[in-house]
Amino acid sequence: MQNVLDRYYQEIQAAARKAAAARTTPPLIPLELGAKSPAFTKFTEVTDVGLTQVQPHTYILDLMRNPGARTTKTVASLLMVARAAAHIRRTGERVLLVTPTSGNKGTALRDAVARAYETGLATPDELRIVMLAPEASRTKLRDCPLTANQPLRTANPVVLADVKQPADVKLLSSEVVERHTAEIFDTTGFRIWYTLDLDNYRIADAARAFVEAEVLPITAQSAPRVHAHAVSSAFGLLGYHLGHQLLTEGLTALAPPARHPGFFLIQQLATADMVTSLLGTKGPEYTYDEDTGVWRQSAAIEFPAVTDHPQEVIDATFYTKEPPTRSQVNEIVARHGGGGVVVSRRDCLDRFEEVRSLAAEAGITIAGDPTLIREWSLVKALTGVLVARERTLIAADTDVVVHASGYYSDELLAPLRDEHVTHAHTVDDLARAVLAAAHA
Repeated sequence: MQNVLDRYYQEIQAAARKAAAARTTPPLIPLELGAKSPAFTKFTEVTDVGLTQVQPHTYILDLMRNPGARTTKTVASLLMVARAAAHIRRTGERVLLVTPTSGNKGTALRDAVARAYETGLATPDELRIVMLAPEASRTKLRDCPLTANQPLRTANPVVLADVKQPADVKLLSSEVVERHTAEIFDTTGFRIWYTLDLDNYRIADAARAFVEAEVLPITAQSAPRVHAHAVSSAFGLLGYHLGHQLLTEGLTALAPPARHPGFFLIQQLATADMVTSLLGTKGPEYTYDEDTGVWRQSAAIEFPAVTDHPQEVIDATFYTKEPPTRSQVNEIVARHGGGGVVVSRRDCLDRFEEVRSLAAEAGITIAGDPTLIREWSLVKALTGVLVARERTLIAADTDVVVHASGYYSDELLAPLRDEHVTHAHTVDDLARAVLAAAHA
């Protein structure tokens, strides 16, 4: 499906109106855009999505086709930047995006800002971005045209924060925004847009439901279906749910699905809070096996039997503990079915060749050497589905739509060079970078 933001423009607008009506406070930047323009079509042409059957009862929803980001965050990021550009044209204000991130969200937003410059949607004088990531995410940082010269790098810095916990970047960035928003607007005319708002992502991710409704509709005759996703906070699944609501309420021109699919969550041991919340229990206790140097458990089939560490991090992107979206997802699963599983790196490596083969069926090439992988979302998701089928957590006759939300290596997406990174050890360090971006 080519350019889903352009193809489903009216449906996305309906999603924005529905989300806006449910809010108790208005967003800083309006959720809804104006009339569609040729510039918008050009700007969003990297939002292609594929939906491919890769084996009986298994499909891959490819959300990673933008070569500048290789993650599903592209769709939401382009929509956010388009909203920022519309705000600039409507008000004459300049916009400075500030985004804490574990990696992918910031990469996709930087790519979207660069595309805005390239396509004429906005200029560097009107639109800029400050990205803040934890030191643990250093290997996630990707290069983009915003590093082309020193003025662009100063106006659009990538800041690495020395924090105790990766999620602390949210606290650090929110403090800087609270302290300096008024000052920056008064002295530079830049309106700071702090990007952590669920609706920024739900609205764009509603497109997943629209693609399914066209390509693989759920009819009365369809097999049972679940959507499987490697999640941190499950924004993508909540976006799908919003799109499904619009379909069933007849708020789009697309045919409504016969029912809502289940949701199946895949997580890693260090951040398994969505799965444990869904199960209503803590994770199992692991016992160290001194003979083999691994940790083992046999009490919970939803967790790895063997792992190198009970708090293992496969991918730093998945850094959120106790996400506030747990209750919403729990309610959807309780109503429509689904479940969850936690995978280890050993699980991923044991099934690596099978995962590569499945991905190849969808036209996705995964590097043969797993040490080259910098983004594990797709590998984790496919591994989780294989594990869940082996353990009958997903029935054999259930259709599974796997959300391919991210995969890249350094060869696919060049890493950010060390000299293009700004380091912050304190709130004041980050404030200096934000002020420099606004005044550049």
